[in-house]
Amino acid sequence: MNETTLHQRIRGQIEDLIRSGAWTPGRKVPSETELMAQFGCSRMTVNKAMSALAEEGLIVRRRRAGSFVARPRVHSTVLDIPDIQAEIVARGETYRFDLLDRRRREAKAGDVEEIALAAGGELLVLRGLHVAGDRPFALEDRLISLAAVPEAADLDFADESPGAWLLHHVPWTEAENRISAVGADAATAALMTLDVGTALLAVERRTWRVDAPITWVRQLFPGEAYDLVARFGRTRG
Repeated sequence: MNETTLHQRIRGQIEDLIRSGAWTPGRKVPSETELMAQFGCSRMTVNKAMSALAEEGLIVRRRRAGSFVARPRVHSTVLDIPDIQAEIVARGETYRFDLLDRRRREAKAGDVEEIALAAGGELLVLRGLHVAGDRPFALEDRLISLAAVPEAADLDFADESPGAWLLHHVPWTEAENRISAVGADAATAALMTLDVGTALLAVERRTWRVDAPITWVRQLFPGEAYDLVARFGRTRG
């Protein structure tokens, strides 16, 4: 096997382990010396494979410490998936998740996106309210594919919100965010103790593991209580 083919093989095997969830974010990747011994190749070949993985954003290379599986990013690495529960606790506030609705159903007939998410199985339908201190922080509507995450069917989410549980237990490889501004309708305003028409930040998100859809969620935040920040640099031409 020539050096070009071998570096592609090394890269492919490591990429498959990461994208399948077998290697989770933060896991240390075998050292270059270990990979040289495993594949019987030169350091240059291993380094070429690792550099390609780093350029894809799949691993992070740290001088002296080694290489680690990177935390996946949303599309062009501008946004990450927030853990609302962790963010509220980190601010020193008490947190709870009030589960308002929980049921199982099939995808709606004719709804292409729901049919794709269900993947031949049922959907777990959840509605809940994230509460910070004594005030509503976000209203969440979520669908979880039980074909992809069957263990979710047995959870009551009493101690951990659905989003936090998914982040901690279900590896994802791709996500899509859609962000918009909406006004609170009467039902939403009542649940969030707001005036009808109050400006809300709507975040709609889908996540996948390789090609398998995991979840869809829509979260509504009071406009003055939450923001999304992205830091980026100029793209090299």
